[in-house]
Amino acid sequence: MGEPPESAGASLHQMVERVGKNELGLCIGQRVHVAGNRRRIGTVRYIGPVEGHAGEWVGVDWDDGDGKHDGRVNGVRYFRATNEQSASFVRLKNLSGGISLLEALYLRYRGESTKQEEDEMYVFSSSKRRVSIQLVGKSKIEEKLKHFEDLNSASMPYFGVGSVNPSQEIRNVVPNLKELDLTGNLLSSWQDINSLCEALPSLEILNLTNNLLEADVPELPSFSSIRILVLNNCGVTWKQVERLGQYLHAVEELHLMGNKMTLLLPSELDITNIKGFNSLRLLNLENNCICSWEEVLKLAKLRRLEQLHLNKNKLTHIFYPTNRSLPGLQDECYVPFEKLECLLLGSNQIDDLASVDSLNSFPNLVDVRLSENPIADTTKGGVSRFVLVARLAKVKILNGSEVCSSCYGNDAISRSTGDKTTTPELKSVYEIDDEKPSAGVSVPPKMSEGLISITLICVGASMGERQPLAKKLPPTTTVGRLKVLCESFFKLKGVKLRLFLQEKDSPLPTLLDDDTIPLMNVGAGNEATVLVDEEN
Repeated sequence: MGEPPESAGASLHQMVERVGKNELGLCIGQRVHVAGNRRRIGTVRYIGPVEGHAGEWVGVDWDDGDGKHDGRVNGVRYFRATNEQSASFVRLKNLSGGISLLEALYLRYRGESTKQEEDEMYVFSSSKRRVSIQLVGKSKIEEKLKHFEDLNSASMPYFGVGSVNPSQEIRNVVPNLKELDLTGNLLSSWQDINSLCEALPSLEILNLTNNLLEADVPELPSFSSIRILVLNNCGVTWKQVERLGQYLHAVEELHLMGNKMTLLLPSELDITNIKGFNSLRLLNLENNCICSWEEVLKLAKLRRLEQLHLNKNKLTHIFYPTNRSLPGLQDECYVPFEKLECLLLGSNQIDDLASVDSLNSFPNLVDVRLSENPIADTTKGGVSRFVLVARLAKVKILNGSEVCSSCYGNDAISRSTGDKTTTPELKSVYEIDDEKPSAGVSVPPKMSEGLISITLICVGASMGERQPLAKKLPPTTTVGRLKVLCESFFKLKGVKLRLFLQEKDSPLPTLLDDDTIPLMNVGAGNEATVLVDEEN
């Protein structure tokens, strides 16, 4: 059977939308999750009959892409899904449209919360004590919620939050909330989020990761007090980000990972005309699809920007801009990226030393990541860490590891560059003394002088509670060797381990999945933290 004509499809769409709203409790475009599985989330694309099957069906386009078709079944087009097999038809009883924010708050902090919930989600009072609430009946709920008035932090990831209560109700329950994590819920309306911010005037940190947000951004006057906004995997575009920037007057950190951005197309030639960007100190664009460095240069005038995260994009080369390379800005007296201290470029496609050398032109750059680029992979014709250190005269942290004289002395840097002497600039930066003639018998350096301190923390579900361990290890220790050591340190027999590097400024730990790489090449420097987990 062929597809129905567009006009018929439009009337059918209107009919099923009315049915969805009035009889089934769902509507087209609504976010839902599978009943009993709050992590299986999708968007309603169709509600109504399916040819050859009795009753009403709900067509869902699943976020994880795990469906059976693209909205077309037996030759009939019911809707268009994101991918060829990301959609399926489901009975209404097998779906949930979610719960309200306050319902989630009640459920999350009830007294009989499971151990897993307590580990994953938390709330602290102003005295840093965990607060749990036992809910028995409506009157008990209202009584117990009096204890919420001094809460300042709450986390409810994957709780199926699909709606926001009236502002006054929320304000009465948690009037002093400053930090809210709503990762993986069913929110899609910017207006709902604005109402949430209006209800929480003290809110400074808002995490909306994995909530698929609508395309149209209305006026958001209640966003003005947000300092840290996390919109990872929310399907937002740079155009939406610019619109948001008009209302984010206090934002200092903006996280935009995993939004498939390819271009940064500022509607304003001067990006500093966007009010919110004037206070921005950290911009996280990791795991997007940016392939042109010219796009990144559009951020060069952000005068307070200190950290720019560009890991896991598709950049092939970089360079420091001149006024001529920035159209429309030739006559301005300013220093591009003048306060940028940290530039993360890991897991891109950079393969030339000219890009490495250009990093020396950034006036205040001291922290750089180049790991998992061809230029840093000796098996792909790249150069060693020693060579990178030698060429980056001002960098103090490379790939997450501190660059210090104990690890990179005169001989090491000279060997890496092929020179017999180290430049005066490098000697000054790394505090390397001029070599002096030895008098008498030379004393070999202590073994401990070249070691790095690593804190190991067990996080595996079956490992139980184990105290973190601090160990001193050679920076050349491989990931595979560290796994063996962890088995011994924590007495983990028969457990297949996975290690993650937890970095201070990164919202997510980095999986160490190559057993052959030394710790110093994956960014594990002195005082690093490694999480010890188990496979599945």
